[in-house]
Amino acid sequence: MVGQRRLPVGDLTKPGRRGRSDGLSARILSGMTTETADPHAPGRELRPETKAVHPVVPPLAGGRPLSPPIYQTSGFAFESAEEIAGAMAGPEGAFVYTRRGNPTTRALETALAELEGGAAAIATASGMGAISAALLALLRPGDHVVAQRCLYGGTFAVLGDLAARYGIEVTSIAGESPAEVAEVVRPTSRLLYLETIANPMTQVSDLPAMLAAGRAAGLLGVVDNSLASPLLCRPIEQGADLVVHSTTKYLAGHSDVIGGALVFADAALHREVWGRAVELGATADPFAAWLTLRGMQTLPLRMRQHCAGAALLAERLAAHPAVSAVHWPGLPTHPSHAVASRVLDGYGGVLAFDLAGGRAAGRRFVEGVRLASLALSLGGVETLVTHPASTSHRELGEAELAAAGIGAGTVRVAVGIEHPEDLWADFAGALAGVDVPSVPRATRP
Repeated sequence: MVGQRRLPVGDLTKPGRRGRSDGLSARILSGMTTETADPHAPGRELRPETKAVHPVVPPLAGGRPLSPPIYQTSGFAFESAEEIAGAMAGPEGAFVYTRRGNPTTRALETALAELEGGAAAIATASGMGAISAALLALLRPGDHVVAQRCLYGGTFAVLGDLAARYGIEVTSIAGESPAEVAEVVRPTSRLLYLETIANPMTQVSDLPAMLAAGRAAGLLGVVDNSLASPLLCRPIEQGADLVVHSTTKYLAGHSDVIGGALVFADAALHREVWGRAVELGATADPFAAWLTLRGMQTLPLRMRQHCAGAALLAERLAAHPAVSAVHWPGLPTHPSHAVASRVLDGYGGVLAFDLAGGRAAGRRFVEGVRLASLALSLGGVETLVTHPASTSHRELGEAELAAAGIGAGTVRVAVGIEHPEDLWADFAGALAGVDVPSVPRATRP
C-alpha cells in the first residue's frame, strides 16, 4: 500500500540486524512475559496469545438448532486415555478423528440409512470413493464378479483395474433375466453388481428377480442407486445387501458437492467395509455432508419436477425427424418399461437419445443448446447434456460401446427443474442445426 513502510526481511528473524532494534519479531516478543505460571490456578487470567488459541465455547441455550451443526474439526478431545482408547474400537465408538467419523457426517449417514431402509451407512468423499472402498473391502484376489454390462464408465474402469492388478475376474451380463446369473456363476463368484437405472441408456434392472438369483448363488448384491435416488427406488427393500450412491447427484442436487455413500442392509457388512473406507481415506468432509443434508430436504419436490421434465422431452424427441431412438423407461416402447413400472416409483430424470447423423450430429447438438449446459454429472437443478462416447464412456472401445447400446450419436440428458416448455424450446433450436440424413427411423423410440 502507498505510504506503508515495508519491513526488511532481517526484522522478521533478527531484531538487531542492520542496526535496528524495532523489528517485527522483537515487537511481538516484547509484549510477552517469560514468567511461568500454573495454567490451572483458580481464577488465573490467560494471556491474549492463549485466549486466541482456546476460545470459550458457550453452552447451547434455549431450543435446538433447526439445521444440523457443521462440526468442521479434524479431531476431538477426551478427558482420559481410557476414554479415547475405548472410542477407537470401531464405527460405533465416540468421535476421535474426522476420517473415522464426525457428528455432521454421522447425521448424513443416519439420514441415508433411514431413507434407504438400511441398518447403517458410510458417507464418502465421492461416488467413486464409495465404489472403490466397497470393491476393495469385499473382493480378494481370484474372486469373480458378475456385473451388469451397461454400467457407469467409472465403475467399468475400477473393475478393469481390479482384474488387471489383483486377478479379479469379471463377467458381464445383460442384467435382464435372473437366468443369466445361474449361467455364469462359479465357485469363486462373490458379488453381483447392478444399477437401478443404467447410465446412460436407462435400462432398468428387475432387482427383485436378479437379486434373488444372486442370493441363491451365494453372491452379495450391490446396487448403484444414484440415478433413481431413494425417492424412486430402495434396493434394500428388494433384496440388495449394499447400495451405492454418488451423493453428488440427486441427493445433494445443486451441483456444488462431490460426495458418495454406501448403505448397508446389515451392521456386520457395514463394519467389514468401514475399516477399509477409513484406511483409504474415503471419508466425506463435514461441510460437504451438511450441504448434502440440506439438499435432501428438497429431494421429493425436485424429483417430481425432474421426472415431469423428462417425460415431456422424451415424448417430443421421439417425434422429431432428426432423432432415431429415445431411451427413457417412462416411454411404453422402452424395453424396460414394464420392469420400471414394477420396480420404480417414477421413471427418473435422465434420458438418452440417438441422433441419426451420428457423432457429428451429437456434438453439434450439445454445442447448440443455450439454456442447457454441456457438462458432466447429473441430478442438479439445471439441465445438462453430454456426449457419452466422448465423456463418461470414453474408456470403452467401439465394440464395448456397441455392447452397452451407446451409439456415436447418442446424447445423454440430465433434466433439471426448469419449466419443461422452456427446455423444449432450447432443444428444438439445437435440433434445427442438426442435419437429418435420409435413413429410416428405428422401429421403436
